[in-house]
Amino acid sequence: MVNVPKERKTYCASAKCRKHQPHKVTQYKSGKASNFAQGKRRYDSKQMGFGGQTKPVFHKKAKTTRKVVLRLECKKCKTKKQLCLKRTKHFELGAKKAEAGHQY
Repeated sequence: MVNVPKERKTYCASAKCRKHQPHKVTQYKSGKASNFAQGKRRYDSKQMGFGGQTKPVFHKKAKTTRKVVLRLECKKCKTKKQLCLKRTKHFELGAKKAEAGHQY
């Protein structure tokens, strides 16, 4: 289980800052795939007409974890950068830490 705080102080490489600044942390999500990208246009034209499925469909899924990518936004100059973490099954952003010891 990986728990990352919602704010982290790290180096900002933009020309305005060039020093450690507080950054807002969010999890990267890939955007909606475009219908007009070259690969999608080629795939759609190949699929048209008779002949069934033309490209291989992937079934042999082996990985149980995902690589987590963080999106860091500088609070001062709004520059964004990405930071890749290792593979993990469970990822949390800004969850409260449980105190050690017995609780009543």
